[in-house]
Amino acid sequence: MSGPLDGVLVVSLEQAVAAPFLTCRMADAGARVIKLERSEGDFARGYDDTSRGLSSFFVWLNRGKESLAIDIKNDDDRALLHRILSKADVWVQNLAPGATERAGFGSAYLREMYPRLITVDISGYGEAPAPFDTAKAYDLLVQAESGLMAVTGSPAEPSRVGVSICDLTTGINGLTGVLEALYAREKTGQGAGISVSMFDAMADLMAAPVMFQQHGDKGWPRTGLRHNALVPYGAYSTGDGRLTMIAIQNEREWKRFAEIVLQQPSMATDERCQPNKARMANREFVEGKIDRVLGAIDQPTLQHRLRAADIAHSSVNSVEDMVRHPALRRIEVETVQGVIDMPAPPVRRADETPTYGPPPTIDAHGTSIRAEFKG
Repeated sequence: MSGPLDGVLVVSLEQAVAAPFLTCRMADAGARVIKLERSEGDFARGYDDTSRGLSSFFVWLNRGKESLAIDIKNDDDRALLHRILSKADVWVQNLAPGATERAGFGSAYLREMYPRLITVDISGYGEAPAPFDTAKAYDLLVQAESGLMAVTGSPAEPSRVGVSICDLTTGINGLTGVLEALYAREKTGQGAGISVSMFDAMADLMAAPVMFQQHGDKGWPRTGLRHNALVPYGAYSTGDGRLTMIAIQNEREWKRFAEIVLQQPSMATDERCQPNKARMANREFVEGKIDRVLGAIDQPTLQHRLRAADIAHSSVNSVEDMVRHPALRRIEVETVQGVIDMPAPPVRRADETPTYGPPPTIDAHGTSIRAEFKG
């Protein structure tokens, strides 16, 4: 497909989630992505079989790519890869630490060979000292190691984020670096070396909790479906047992919330209830009042009052609810098992209706790529 990255050639020695997410976004934008796989294929192909017998992860993350099965220890395949890289714009890899260097395809060496090449190394812990420099890193492990789980879950128990947040954030960070490097190369003619790690990605997202710990008088508590710095901001139950997320951001909203939603005008000016610092200090009192009022009405009544007061809110939906959500945009992707629909990518370009290529079968493009780049 054409797009803003039309003409950009990406070669990716990738597996699992982080690197495939990065290169999928580039393929969506029109780049040509050659996915290098072992003969048995990316192991994400076997994560599940829920999408017409195919892995949902693989179909989602690998649409529009070409697959080349290659053995980088084989001399002929190594020569082939060098011929491809001599024409490439971007090299991406997320193998175990040191694996590409040992194979002779380390990023620093490749940039010496091909000065316009942009290289992207994705790792678990970047240049951290031993033992982390060689540690295997998967999403759930890094969620735990980075302290993310310590601030996620209920007060009684930590929890993981329900999607692969470390992998996906790392992929987005890598994409940002690639786009910056492509823009810089237009001015300098020189490639660049980019490295992103899963731990760094989470450390960046954990900046506020880390700063609370370092500079505050107490740590960042786990509060379940409540915000830990704003009251009320969280999920509240109505008398019909349904949860509604309510967000109060300032004192004007608190006044409208107290008067229109709670129908308790005195709470708008009660010194225990305003400003937000007072509500935080008297959280049990404030939320007790809220729970008693909301427990006497049903969710439609609550949401009607929230709209009347112009208070931000949302339903606490199930995945089944999400599937039927009116705001959910979808795309269709052709596969060997038929058309599969999935959530659309979040970036929309005006006056453009993109199309999305199929996820490749293992070595689907091997013959044509080998012919194109023959010695």
